[in-house]
Amino acid sequence: MGKRYFCDYCDRSFQDNLHNRKKHLNGVQHLRAKRVWYDLFRDAATILQEEQTKKPCRKFLQTGQCDFGSNCRFSHMTEQDLEKLSAQVQGELRSKELRQEGADVPPGTIEDWLEKRAKRLSAAQSSSALPEKPAPFQYPPGWPPVQDLPPSLQAPPPGGWPVPPNLQWG
Repeated sequence: MGKRYFCDYCDRSFQDNLHNRKKHLNGVQHLRAKRVWYDLFRDAATILQEEQTKKPCRKFLQTGQCDFGSNCRFSHMTEQDLEKLSAQVQGELRSKELRQEGADVPPGTIEDWLEKRAKRLSAAQSSSALPEKPAPFQYPPGWPPVQDLPPSLQAPPPGGWPVPPNLQWG
């Protein structure tokens, strides 16, 4: 059967050779799927700017559906959607300005979490000069039966694995 190539954007696989891969990567279906994927990560300001430059889609406003879907060159956003997006952009700009001014960042942001984590880690390191010994690995009770495991996967004995005499330091 040979090697197969799986395209994450299109969620399909095909026989992997130069011709098939080139044909797929230049295909309309792949290019659309790739664009949809990257559009998921655009920021609100970019989306708002693009939607404000587009004219409203008449078909979408009349029926609530458009034959072109995400490929339509007209806007499918209502006035309420645009207002919500504009409010989101304004909120993001305010929080960015606050961060630049050095003001306290509202709770729930990644910066706040990282700062708290750094404080916890530094406090834990300063309180314990010696590194803590990790707890020995234990399987949950009854899973898997130890006798069914090969020796390489069995947990070490309580004192550790015995060291052969020829490998001991001495």
